[in-house]
This record gives sequence, structure tokens and C-alpha cells, in this order.
Amino acid sequence: MESSENTTQLLKNKWKLDESKEVKKAAEVTRRHTGEWPKRDPLSRIQNYLDRLDNLINPTPLEGHPNFDRKERNLEMLKVRLHDRYVVKPDEIPEGFWENQRRIIRERGQGGDLAQVDFDELKRQNTEAIIADQTSSLDKWADYFFSSDSSWVPDSLKYYTFRSVLDMAEYDKEKKEYPKRSKGTTKPFPDLNREALEYVLDAVNKKYQQTQQERKAEEQQRKAAGRELTDIEKLLEGENFAKLYAYAIEKVTPASPEQLAATSGQWVKYDHRSDHMPLVQSLQGHGTGWCTAGESTAQKQLQGGDFYVYYSLDQDGKPTIPRVAIRMEENKIAEIRGIAADQNLDSGAAQIVDEKLKEFGTEGQSYKKRAHDMEFLTIIDHKTQENQPLTGQELAFLYEIDSPIEGFGYSKDPRITEVRSKRNVDEDMLVVFNCDRNQIAHNMRELRPNKKAYVGKLESGIFDQIVRYNIEQVYTSFPEGKIRLQTDEIGGKNREQLKQELAQLEQTNLLWVSTWAKSMIDNPKFTTRTTPDDIQTVRLTVQDLGFDRGTPTTDQIYKKAAELGLELCPAELGVHRRLKNLNQPEEDWYYIGMKPITASDGSPDVFALVRYGGRLGLDERWAGPGREWGLGSRFVFGLRKPSPQNLSLLGRIFKG
Repeated sequence: MESSENTTQLLKNKWKLDESKEVKKAAEVTRRHTGEWPKRDPLSRIQNYLDRLDNLINPTPLEGHPNFDRKERNLEMLKVRLHDRYVVKPDEIPEGFWENQRRIIRERGQGGDLAQVDFDELKRQNTEAIIADQTSSLDKWADYFFSSDSSWVPDSLKYYTFRSVLDMAEYDKEKKEYPKRSKGTTKPFPDLNREALEYVLDAVNKKYQQTQQERKAEEQQRKAAGRELTDIEKLLEGENFAKLYAYAIEKVTPASPEQLAATSGQWVKYDHRSDHMPLVQSLQGHGTGWCTAGESTAQKQLQGGDFYVYYSLDQDGKPTIPRVAIRMEENKIAEIRGIAADQNLDSGAAQIVDEKLKEFGTEGQSYKKRAHDMEFLTIIDHKTQENQPLTGQELAFLYEIDSPIEGFGYSKDPRITEVRSKRNVDEDMLVVFNCDRNQIAHNMRELRPNKKAYVGKLESGIFDQIVRYNIEQVYTSFPEGKIRLQTDEIGGKNREQLKQELAQLEQTNLLWVSTWAKSMIDNPKFTTRTTPDDIQTVRLTVQDLGFDRGTPTTDQIYKKAAELGLELCPAELGVHRRLKNLNQPEEDWYYIGMKPITASDGSPDVFALVRYGGRLGLDERWAGPGREWGLGSRFVFGLRKPSPQNLSLLGRIFKG
């Protein structure tokens, strides 16, 4: 296609293209082929160069070789040269990038996993993905300009666009700009958004179709009307493609408050190990900022698990605009990304995600906790590095007072140990308990009305004293030995009602109940109270009971619990707890200290409340008199019925 003189002027104004080596070389080639030099004026020299580029894109067929596709060959040759010149090389990736990757892994709680892998191999794999994504993102621009789809674009504007794109990094959604590309960048090239591109090139073309007289008349009319230049008019004056394209991207993607508040759209699931290209094609050109828009990254992510995308409706009412992404790793949610700055969720997307997470059952809640825990731990880690004091809330979180810290790794987040190692535990304990040192008792003789906490060995009759003196914090050691005091409501539901509620949860995929646990509920010895009743319970480990070595038996554990003032729980407590405790952490398994009930396999069992593979479970464990248990095994026992005068104290101490 011939380029108009006006748009050719753009290339002279912007880059002085007529003085470039490539334009001079094109003139020499023309002289050799035709015997004549092109016209000497700058625009003719530029046009001669553009004509040669057009012949590269639309070559004439070779005589005698009708089946030889010169266009395809030229495109492949061009891509090879572009890849060699513009795609990052492994040794060009700065070390700072890998340090940042280590930081991201660390802040996701995967530092323990990282210590167990070969980081050099991880670098190699990631480098391959970076190069593949840069290559494919650059190839899309080359493919487009070699295709008939771009026949409407003048040659001069093809050059203007492509040269600009080669100097642009990935879109920065927060700053709403395309940063300048630098050597060693790991970012892919900009997405090709045809609607935005057409908007820019149409505006530039119209500008250059005007004569100077028309421009002057338009300027006079604008000033006479007192009208300021519009944003697009200001950008057209600078003729910076990156700024114009960024402006157009914001025009064609949903960014208005009304659009971001909309919740109409559709979720699409891309199955684990399925073809990655439909996912890639649905994301490219929309400026999401998600690395999944890269072919290699998308393929790798689908190898790890399912991928969900929520698409908002476009102007035609079709769900085509990506708004939210949920990436899975096996059965766990690995990350959730939105289209706001830093890939956060926009204002309307939070509701969309909350509704979707309900479909994931306990995993949806668990993801929220993991995301919160990693964000909170990162704040604590940064404050520790900067020698800033931690609040009581932060210390309680760090020492996992109320629940374990959960992250996205398979191993425990090493930052927990790292930060704790820099702390004075005795001083931190006072902050967590909000008390003075003399308000902590370490043995029964020290228990007094003014005490707020007990940290010491559990002695015979200790729980009677804890109730008597209204002690709210009880530990065998701080922070690991927390004794969990709780009020549980049981009764009011018969066997069949409990079974029905368990079955309903099983149908929602929230819960599984083992065959043996079901048979225990069916056993006539499983009884329920006819009216609702509160019981006070204590959860502790075998070691908390006073065993410091070996593997104590069921009989020994139950005997020791009785000495401390504890008693066996009603069997129905296991079912009631399972129905109510839906936020149980993965590593927080425990058993009900109860009189064993014979299961269908003939063994005497107790209920076990577990979480495995992201799902809650009501299971059982053999608990014959001689069964041996590890020191870390957790049991729930009931507190011996208190005297009437202590009933009021229990309400303040045992909190459900």
C-alpha cells in the first residue's frame, strides 16, 4: 500500500528517518536494481525505503516456483532477526530480578520449599518461559503486519507502530503508561489490542490528512470558542505512540466506575492440562497485566491445575473482557488476580470473587486465610528488619496463639522461625497477655486472684484452680503449649438429624465422613442428649498432660487426664464439633477423648477431626487400652462438672 506524503512526514519529524543508514542502504539497492537513484528529497527517500519493506511483506512470486511462499519465508527470516536483536538473552537478565523472585517466593510462605529445590534449575526453567513469552508477544505484532488484517494501515504507520513497540515494556496499569524498554527486561512486549491500535492510527492519520490551512482554521475556531485541547489532541501534538496507545487502551478496556461496579458476566473454567491457547487468546489485547497472557506461562500454569477466568460483558453483551483470574495448583487456590493496579481486584470484583469462593467450600475460606496470613507476616518481617516494635496483635499472630500461620508452600514458612529467633520471648509474652511479670503464675502455689495467666506444668487439680481464679491464658510453655479452653454446645439433635446434616455437607464437597465413623454413629452406644447443653472442654497434647518421653497408651492418657480434673467427652461432641468447626487448619488434627465405640471393623475407636487435601473430615482412630500415641497427639477432654459457685466464672473463661 502506498504511504501518503503526510504520514511519511511523521517519520522524518520523529526520527529523521531520511538520514538513517537503512534508508541510505535502500537507496543504493534501488540504484543497483533500476540503474537510477530515488529522488533526493527526504520524503521520497523514506518512501523508497517503505516500498522495500512493503515488498518484504507482499513479495512478488518467484518465476518457476509457484509453490514457494516467499512471504512466509520473509516473515520467518524477519522473526529470527527480531528475536536475536530484541528478545532478552539468559545472561542479560539482571541478578536483581532473581532476588525479587526469591522475595516473592518468600512472601508467599514458600521459602521452605525453595530451600529444597535447585534454584539454578528453577532459574533455567523461568528463563525459558521469559524468552518464550517475549518471543510470542513480539511475533504477534509481526504476524499482524504481515497479514491482510493490517492492509488498512499505511506503510508509514506500520513502521511508526512497530518501531515504537520494540521500545515499549509491558503496560503499567497503576501509572497507565508503557515504560521504556530496557536491556535485560524480563517483561513481554505490549499486547496487540486491535481496537486500541485502530483508534490511535486513525487519529494520527486524520491529523496528517489535514492541510496546514485547515489546522490553522480549526485552531482559531477552538480558541474563539474558549475550548481547551482535549487529552487526545494534546497527545497527538507529541506523536508519542506509547502514550497514545496507553490512552487508547484505557478507552477500550473497562475502567469507568460504572463498568467496574458491574457484576454481570460469566466464569469460564480452563481444565488442568488442557490446550492453553484458548486461554491465551481470551486474555491478549485486554491489558490485564497477567503473565498468563504469555503462551509459555499459560501452558505451564495449566500443567499445574485448573484456571478460572471471569469475563465481564462487552458492548455486544458477550462475556469477553477478562476481569478476575483464579489459578489452581492441584486442589488448592494458588492465587487470585484482578485488573486493578498491581493486579488487585477492582471495586466490583470483590463480590464476584466472594460468590465464586463459596463453590470451593473450605478451600475458599482457607485461601482467604493464607492470603491474609502471608500479607500480615510480610508486614511483621519488614518491621523486624527495620527494628520497629511489634504490637500485641502482631505478636499474637507471630506466635500462632489463636491458629497456625498458613502459607502457599508445602513447608512451614521459614520467616516464622527467623523472626522469632530475633525476639525476646519472655518480654513478648507480657505484651501478648497484656500484663506484668508478677501477674503470671508458673505453679499452683503462685495462683492468686490477681493473676492473668498460667505458664507451667499441669498439676493435679489445676483446672479447678484455673476456674477459681478466673485465669484466661493457660500454657504449659509459651508459645507452643497453649491449652485451648472452649465451651461447646451439644444435644438437641438426635442421631438421624446429625447424620442428615453431615450428609448435606458431604454433598457440597465441604466434608467427607469415613465409613468407620459412620458406623460409630450407627452404634447403639452412640447417644445424644435430648435438650441443648453446654459443656466446657479443654484441648491439649499428650505432652501437655505431663508425658515427656515414649508413647503413652490410651489407658495412661485417660488416667492422667482424670488426675488433672478432666473427664471423657460425650461421643456426640465429635459430630457437633465437626459440623461447626469449618475453618480447621490443615495441620491441626485432633481426637475426641471419649469412651471408645466399636466401629464396623470391630475395633474400639474414637472420633478424629481432620483436614486433608483441602477437605474437612470426620474420621476415626483405633483407641484400644494399649494403643500408643505420640507426644504431639491432640485430645479434647471435658472439664469436671464445677460447683455451683464456679458456674459464673466458667462463662468468662471458656469462650466458644
